[in-house]
Amino acid sequence: MKALNGFGFPVLRFNFRGAGLSHGEHDYGSGEVADVRAALDWLGEEFHLPLIFAGFSFGAAVGLRAACEDARVKALIGVGTPVAPVTSDAAAPRTYTFEFLRDCSEPKLFVSGARDPFGPRARLEALMVSVSEPKKLVLIEGADHFFEGRLRELRETIESWVREALGSQLSALS
Repeated sequence: MKALNGFGFPVLRFNFRGAGLSHGEHDYGSGEVADVRAALDWLGEEFHLPLIFAGFSFGAAVGLRAACEDARVKALIGVGTPVAPVTSDAAAPRTYTFEFLRDCSEPKLFVSGARDPFGPRARLEALMVSVSEPKKLVLIEGADHFFEGRLRELRETIESWVREALGSQLSALS
């Protein structure tokens, strides 16, 4: 959030349905994809700027799906993207599929902690083989799923990639 806002992008950060003080009930990904679409619609109508999607963990898993099919989105960032089954309070672990990334032609950055149990290196690297170009995977050594003690490196990684991937498009914000 801070990395993108530092470039002048307006940032919308929200809880999905049923999380925190938000209304509604968790919908195991289906309704949450619709929530991301609604957020992208609002940002597009409100600011009329190129959109960059960034999501963390569950937000990355469902948000990438919504953002890949939206022509207004010019770049995508998945932070702590869960590629290994995620155990929750429910009886069955959550698993996510990312086949849709094969046809997603926008620049994509994936950043994970090297010690993230939901993003093991081998599974992330296997995912990257199937993801269309342009794409980049960055593993931050020593970082866990929440990047505890490594948030500075996370922010610097995102800032550097945005400059690299969107250099000339950043002038649209001036």
